Amino acid sequence: MAMESAIAVLEDMEKLSSIGDVSDSNYEVYTRFMKSHRCYDLVPTSSKLVVFDTSLQVKKAFFALVSNGVRAAPLWDSKTQGFVGMLTITDFINILHQYYKSPLVQIYELEEHKIETWREVYLQDSFKPLVSISPNASLYDAVSSLIKNKIHRLPVIDPSTGNTLYILTHKRILKFLKLFISEMPKPDFMSKTLEELNIGTYHNIAVVNKNTPIYVALGIFVEKRVSALPVVDESGRVGDIYSKFDVINLAAEKTYNNLDITVTKALLHRSQYFEGVLKCYKHETLETIINRLVEAEVHRLVVVDDNDVVKGIVSLSDILQALVLTAGGDLSSESEQ
Repeated sequence: MAMESAIAVLEDMEKLSSIGDVSDSNYEVYTRFMKSHRCYDLVPTSSKLVVFDTSLQVKKAFFALVSNGVRAAPLWDSKTQGFVGMLTITDFINILHQYYKSPLVQIYELEEHKIETWREVYLQDSFKPLVSISPNASLYDAVSSLIKNKIHRLPVIDPSTGNTLYILTHKRILKFLKLFISEMPKPDFMSKTLEELNIGTYHNIAVVNKNTPIYVALGIFVEKRVSALPVVDESGRVGDIYSKFDVINLAAEKTYNNLDITVTKALLHRSQYFEGVLKCYKHETLETIINRLVEAEVHRLVVVDDNDVVKGIVSLSDILQALVLTAGGDLSSESEQ
């Protein structure tokens, strides 16, 4: 599989390079690259995929996410014999936020509910079918689906067997593009700045301070539908960042019964080494931003001024939309934090 994909990619590189001298066509070079590759090209020869039955207890499912080092899992319904959704860290956050009372009161719903019960309560009338994609669909279709549906994970499901092969993410797709980006003609917009291209979110940026209780931070995640919160001081300078992924540490350490502790205290228990907040400036080029995101393997950069005061957020979703869907066009109305 890997060899076939590599040969196909190289053949496509030759096609793209052959039109590299036409500057107008360069603007859509990444769009064409995505349209000429299938989701199958990104499926590794071996990878870990965790699947949960909807009859599993919610608490056991979240512990299993932690122990397997994954952020999400497809949900299998034995009654319908099909995949019905995804269980993600967002579900964990929603449960904690909805049912937490105080450190003295156990969260019964987390301890006792099955996944199917939680889905019935949480989804109620807003039930949506699982968004998935065929391995034969183009990467362009995958990017479009991720952004249009405002999701971060897209299961690749084989239509002939009904099996989930892989879970596509913004990060995986951008990393794949970056592998071959040097072989393609470079569009002019790659040398333009974030400010010129208007890529990112620069209004109503959700932040917390070092004394914000976790429960309040969870409420912001739920209400603002953001995936990370810069931790700022009195002057608005960023010193840390609290992301949805950090919340899963509450499950890892079984400390989710006390959400009154501060974000700062919670961040002392990070499971992975933290190198500091990854930042960027509005005057930096799109090419620089992409290199930083891919090399650091992060989901976003905090846009700051010369004093480290938070000015905005640039996400992987913003970047992929700029490269693939709008070819460097203005994204101010579509950005997400």
